[in-house]
Amino acid sequence: MTQRIGIGLAGFGTVGAGVYKNLLRNAALLEQRIGVQFEVRKIAVRDLKKARDVQAPTEIFTASPDDLLVDPSIDVVVELMGGIDLPLAFVKKAIAAGKIVITGNKALLAEHGREIFQLAAEKRVPVFYEAAVAGGIPIIKSVREAFVGNRFEAIHGILNGTSNYILSRMTDEGLDFAPVLAEAQKLGYAEADPALDVNGWDAAHKAIILASLAYGFWIDPKDVLVEGIEKVTAADIQFAHELGYRIKLLASIKADEKSFIEVRVVPTLIPKTHVLASVNGVFNAVAVKGDVVGEALFYGRGAGQDPTSSSVLGDLAEAAAFMQSPRRCVGFTSHDLYGRCKPVDETISKYYLRLGVEDRPGVLAQIAGTLAKADIGILSVIQPEGLVDGSVPLILTLHDAPYGSMKKTANELASLPCVKGTPLLLHMEAFS
Repeated sequence: MTQRIGIGLAGFGTVGAGVYKNLLRNAALLEQRIGVQFEVRKIAVRDLKKARDVQAPTEIFTASPDDLLVDPSIDVVVELMGGIDLPLAFVKKAIAAGKIVITGNKALLAEHGREIFQLAAEKRVPVFYEAAVAGGIPIIKSVREAFVGNRFEAIHGILNGTSNYILSRMTDEGLDFAPVLAEAQKLGYAEADPALDVNGWDAAHKAIILASLAYGFWIDPKDVLVEGIEKVTAADIQFAHELGYRIKLLASIKADEKSFIEVRVVPTLIPKTHVLASVNGVFNAVAVKGDVVGEALFYGRGAGQDPTSSSVLGDLAEAAAFMQSPRRCVGFTSHDLYGRCKPVDETISKYYLRLGVEDRPGVLAQIAGTLAKADIGILSVIQPEGLVDGSVPLILTLHDAPYGSMKKTANELASLPCVKGTPLLLHMEAFS
């Protein structure tokens, strides 16, 4: 007999409505494939009177998320409310009530994953979260299951479609940040308040989840280097092009030879020859390097109603499988095979440094001398002709150096009388 599973949706915004719509559309397909009928029995929303593009029976709407938890006909709750405080309380109460939890809330998991999964383990209640990272790309399931026999040497990802769209347009059209951001907002790719997208934290939350899953302990957000794309200019993109690179907001997750972990999400110069350099527009991509599988690439839409709801449907199938055959895994397995996060200032990288300098003899010697005192070598120098805002651009690429030392040296360079304005320091990724 076909099993019927009751679902409670907490949130009926873009993704929640997409889940409801696509459950109805593909109900027969899901029943044929997994032998289950999913029935949405309650939907919790903030405003019962709000007009909605996707229609559902009015009698299943409620203004109280707790109604989903006390309803014995609901087996699985899907948290798509947004924010942190209310979803955290809801998810913890759902686990305590024995409801299987599905969430797409990346900020919630990045900030409170440790306590959520500790409670889930105690109650033996699974929490599924494929929709929290990279939209419709099945990266969580792949890292947790398909690559379970691998040690992860590195994971690199373009995890925010808004920033990737902006940098792609800046690259293709030679435009600066502000007009492209306005265009992205007009087209609906960026929110009215785009801060989390362009300041790097949306991608950082996703990187924290991936890193924690890959290395078996929850990464503290304060141990992650996060920088946004706001200071990148059209000139920087052109200089990177001349050097053989493209600039992307890149999440870099690595384990060093001593098993210490580093996580950073920063605008990064990527060699044009690397596959991630060709990921454009609103698309996401994740490159995984395991010690057994080698390199694997995942590519697709990282946001939007249908891609994200596709991941929720996959989690619903996982929930159904768990109900039919309960197992130990609750969505996250901790282990002690790795050390801890490497302090941000101790992480090593090559760098791109843009300075505005006076057009007179001896300036380059002063710059080189300051770098030499810090034991930082120069890889290449570009100094185009012509003044920009009263100074000449000086572009340097620099050898591997600790971030703390490089940051301190960049500040020392900024204080030199021959340097005008604020230097721009970007990472360069070699993928070695």
